[in-house]
Amino acid sequence: MAIHLFIIPFVIAVIDWFAVWKDWRELEYFAKPGVMLALLAWIAAIGGLRGAMLWIVFGLVFSLAGDVLLVLPREKFIPGLIAFFLAHVCYLIGFSVYGPEINFAVAILAVVVFITSSQLYLRISAGLRESGKEKLRIPVLLYSIVISLMLLTALATLAHSTWRFSAAVLCAVGGLLFYTSDTFLAWNRFVERLPGGRVLSMAVYHLGQLGIVLGAAIQFIFA
Repeated sequence: MAIHLFIIPFVIAVIDWFAVWKDWRELEYFAKPGVMLALLAWIAAIGGLRGAMLWIVFGLVFSLAGDVLLVLPREKFIPGLIAFFLAHVCYLIGFSVYGPEINFAVAILAVVVFITSSQLYLRISAGLRESGKEKLRIPVLLYSIVISLMLLTALATLAHSTWRFSAAVLCAVGGLLFYTSDTFLAWNRFVERLPGGRVLSMAVYHLGQLGIVLGAAIQFIFA
């Protein structure tokens, strides 16, 4: 029965997207962290506070901290960056609990992720330099490395013999969406404003988190 409660964090996410679109900051203060709280409550309801699922729980806790830090009236960007850095570390550990399984597909994925992330970082780094925020280049570089590793481990579940196909697809798509969301956020902040950038970034972010949590639950709890 608890599986049906997964609709609750999705509904809260939609409310947050609407709040961002309308620039209703007061509603966003509640809805944005509300998504992570609802996901944590859902995991507790399905008995997920154990085993490998705990890495996903820790990732959600750090994501919740990051959401709060970035939604404050006076946002705390560096503390928020650190919180999401730790969230990605937790997720990549969760995706890697069965150990590495190196094959041709994973090697190709690694090359594609490396080239894509390198090109994106170079462009964002140039944006930081042009906007006089060069002191952020190292923190953003470290963040780029860890989110790229998170993406690679998420995608690698598709080529891992231990992962169930449905769980791997959800985690891979979720990791890709989370990566895309952070790319939108950095591009919108440091390179150029994207039309509807904030709404798009939040929608992709929440869908990514939902995919990761549901995929991990299928693999670690419902298996």
